[in-house]
Amino acid sequence: MSQDAAPSPPSPIERLLGVMARLRNPDGGCEWDLAQDFSTIAPYTIEEAYEVADAIAGGDPAAICDELGDLLLQVVFHSQIAADGGLFGFDDVATAISDKMERRHPHIFGDVTTSDVRRQWEQIKADERAADGPKGALDGVALSLPALLRAQKLQSRAARVGFDWPDTDGPRDKIAEELAEVAEASSDAERHEEVGDLLFAVVNYARKLGVDAESALRDANRKFARRFAAMEADAGGSLVGLPLDAQEAHWQAVKAAERS
Repeated sequence: MSQDAAPSPPSPIERLLGVMARLRNPDGGCEWDLAQDFSTIAPYTIEEAYEVADAIAGGDPAAICDELGDLLLQVVFHSQIAADGGLFGFDDVATAISDKMERRHPHIFGDVTTSDVRRQWEQIKADERAADGPKGALDGVALSLPALLRAQKLQSRAARVGFDWPDTDGPRDKIAEELAEVAEASSDAERHEEVGDLLFAVVNYARKLGVDAESALRDANRKFARRFAAMEADAGGSLVGLPLDAQEAHWQAVKAAERS
């Protein structure tokens, strides 16, 4: 007698989907996972995306793999929440993004030829937005983006319709203007507003220089943290109690060591 063949093991993605479905199962699932919704999970999704970026900056393939798994879990988690509410499922998410990628790459998946792929990509995106109905030039820039990144995207959208400086002179002069207005502010509320305007102007100048402000500040943060840790080591483990001039000496020593 022939015996039925053993069932094939699930694929890795099927296994992950099964794990999440079990965690969200009201009958025996995880209490914490069951209590979550889109809004409570969203901060974790953002955090995991940044941890992927950190792993990439660190250059460790194992860490990148691990963090990508954590980010993928966020997509699966949101998809399961949606499926539990009868909204959509993971397959719908995968199908939608596949459709979008094929639609936005007609030179790969269709019969369109072009030498300006970026312009074609932007035109297709613009056509998609137009199909959804009349919208302003800035509509669709997510409120939840980091502030520097959102500022850059808002400025880029405005530039598409011609609201932009012709060169870097205007943005540079604007920084000086905004810095003066910070100094002239006479209340906490005014200083809050003017510092915001100053930061927005700096992002605009960076954009005109072709510098990604979010990435540049992230690198500056990383450099400061590295140098500060080196300062502490140079000072014997702690800066507590050292006068400012002594701390500055350690700072300059660390910078000199990096240059050498």
